[in-house]
Amino acid sequence: MYNQFRFPARLRTIVLGFAVLAVYGCASTPVADHCVGTLNTNLSQAVGQVESRLSTGCEYHFDRYFQELVDIARAAPDPENKNTFSDFLVRVSDDGLITKRQAKEKYNRYFSVKYMSFTGDYNTCAQACPIQAQVMSEMQGELLDKQRGLLEAAQDKQGYYRADHLLKETQLVLEATCRACQGTL
Repeated sequence: MYNQFRFPARLRTIVLGFAVLAVYGCASTPVADHCVGTLNTNLSQAVGQVESRLSTGCEYHFDRYFQELVDIARAAPDPENKNTFSDFLVRVSDDGLITKRQAKEKYNRYFSVKYMSFTGDYNTCAQACPIQAQVMSEMQGELLDKQRGLLEAAQDKQGYYRADHLLKETQLVLEATCRACQGTL
């Protein structure tokens, strides 16, 4: 039944040729994504690479780049790394790649004793106490980031231990406040 209709040999060759062109003509050599690739192990040079990539359409990689920069700084800890990150965040915020608020939050989360996960004008009894465990969990996570930034990347032991102490004080005050709030309800 299939042999009843046969293409002439020349037509078969032409059809086969078009099929090959269609398959191989549509295939293209993959282009390397300039947004990925290993960063330099020198923090200043890596920051320059990241800024270049961010300015050429890779802004959606910002969080990954920031983590990579922190890892590079941890491999070569130096108190000056805090200034390098501060300057970097100011520049990318001035370029409109992140907001000034995001830059401030990112810097403070890693390189300041100030906690970003428990800020704002809370009515502690109504807003913080019902989610007390979540607030403390977020602050614990932030302390880990401060360990990576303050302690491991910037060698700021005093700053890290102040942040750790502040976390413990906050936990005590929050627990006492929430117990007091339960007594007034």
